[in-house]
Amino acid sequence: MPIDLRKMEESAPALVSLYKSAGVSLTKHGLHGQRAAVYLVIDYSGSMKPYYKDGSVQALADRVLGLSAHFDDDGTVPVVFFSTEVDAVTEIALADHQGRVERITASLGHMGRTSYHLAMDAVIDHYLDSGSTDPALVVFQTDGGPINKLAAEKYVCKAARLPLFWQFVGFGNTRSTQFDFLRKLDELAVPDKRVVDNAGYFHAGEDPRKVPDDELYDRLVGEFPAWLAAARSRGIVGGAA
Repeated sequence: MPIDLRKMEESAPALVSLYKSAGVSLTKHGLHGQRAAVYLVIDYSGSMKPYYKDGSVQALADRVLGLSAHFDDDGTVPVVFFSTEVDAVTEIALADHQGRVERITASLGHMGRTSYHLAMDAVIDHYLDSGSTDPALVVFQTDGGPINKLAAEKYVCKAARLPLFWQFVGFGNTRSTQFDFLRKLDELAVPDKRVVDNAGYFHAGEDPRKVPDDELYDRLVGEFPAWLAAARSRGIVGGAA
């Protein structure tokens, strides 16, 4: 069962409006009642510094929590911070969400470069270790392409056999060629390169906080239903919603 409105009001009153917006979007996309594990992967490379400073990263975390409360009942989202390596694998809970990103990053070291595949590996390990039988929606935020494109592409293709959907979210200049690789990942051939289309991409712009909640939720879950159907037909995800 998802977390109900009363529990949201008690544990995270500041997220109630996000929770309501997420619910509208999920109903619109035929996902009401669907169970899923929700992950958040956050870029901790040096160029991300302004987005930590202006609250964009915390705002994304809050929005993902508002969405997760409909999919899962544990009130927490596992979070992976990454740069050159994996910087942290932790979680953000409903009852402790305010300022949580700042508290986590205060204990992290140097902001490195951007390497996707190790973060993807950390998510896969966490998911498999959790013993979850629900599909997973992985919100993967970054402000640029990875230093090792081949490894990232290989991970997306290999992970297509697992019940994980990767929803990439770009922060930054929409005209930057930094995001060409993410568009490529979004369009990798099926079935030549991967058994199902297990990745989506959208760009949140230079001020991601300005993306309206309803629009953001529509983009976060828009491709999830088609993936669920394809993954079920392949036996990657079991049963119906």
